[in-house]
Order: sequence, then structure tokens, then C-alpha cells
Amino acid sequence: MFLDGEDWQRLLHGFSRSAFRLETLPAYKVAGEAEEVEEFLNGYRIDPGTYTSGWTDKLRAHTAAGRTVQRVHIVTRPLSDYLRYEFMYYAPHARAGEDIYILDLTDRPNPGLPAQDFWAFDDSTVVLMNYEPDGTQINRVLVEDDVEKYREWRRIAVAESVPFVDYVEEHGWQ
Repeated sequence: MFLDGEDWQRLLHGFSRSAFRLETLPAYKVAGEAEEVEEFLNGYRIDPGTYTSGWTDKLRAHTAAGRTVQRVHIVTRPLSDYLRYEFMYYAPHARAGEDIYILDLTDRPNPGLPAQDFWAFDDSTVVLMNYEPDGTQINRVLVEDDVEKYREWRRIAVAESVPFVDYVEEHGWQ
């Protein structure tokens, strides 16, 4: 089943315990971001200590309600321009309560994770995020079979990655 509009928003913001995102691409082509990415490449930076958005507000609300939001992004160095741009926003997202991890596969083999982006909600509902090779989203598909392999992939991804703040401290991002 394809998910869009209100059905997608209901899942993304209506989970009761946890939301987990696995990101596998070096770049995502998101409507409205092209100008911001260009500004970033020309030196624009947000202040992670004061930046707020609808997403940071939702993260704070989830955290205050005892819900967790986790993300693991699989990367290789050198980071793409888009990843460096995205990392700029990871800092305030982490400050707002999102547990962000980085799995760097530059000098190591993949520990068995798929080349497939997905969200998992409450360890029971999984949504595949399908993209074109350039990062343009094709669709979101609700997984209607056994989700156990996604729970295992989540476990592996978190166990094999490092917290975003530790990764940035070691490798930098600009």
C-alpha cells in the first residue's frame, strides 16, 4: 500500500513509542532544498543552538512524551556536499531529542544492512522509502509482511554506528 498525505503524516507523527529511520543514500533530492544547498556551499550556516523548525518542535514534543526518534545514516567518506549540508541540520535535531547515529563504511564492510531506506514505527509498522538513483523520492510503501528483519536491521544499524556528535568530533563535516 502506498502512503501519502494524511496517511503518511499520521504514521510519521502518531507513533506511540519509537520511530526509527535508516538512510542509505549520499544525497536526497528534496523539493525546495536546492537553493538552501547552494547557499550552504557558498558559506551559509545555521546556528544549531538557536535553530528551530516544525521538525525540531515535533522532536521536542515526542521526547517530552517519552517517545524516541532514532536515525542511522550510512555514509562513506568523503562526504557528499548534500551530506555535509544535511549534517548541519543534524546538530539542532540532536539537540531537540533525535538520537542520530552515523555508520561509516569507508574502511569496513557493510554489516549486513540493506541498500533500502525505511522508517520503522513502534517496532511493528515499516514503511519503505523508495528513491531514484539521484535521490528523488519515488514513493513510500507500507510493508505488509513480517517486519522482523527490519527490527534486526535496526538493531544492527544502531549497534554498528556511532552517535552523530562523536562522529563529527572525530571526522568533522564541513
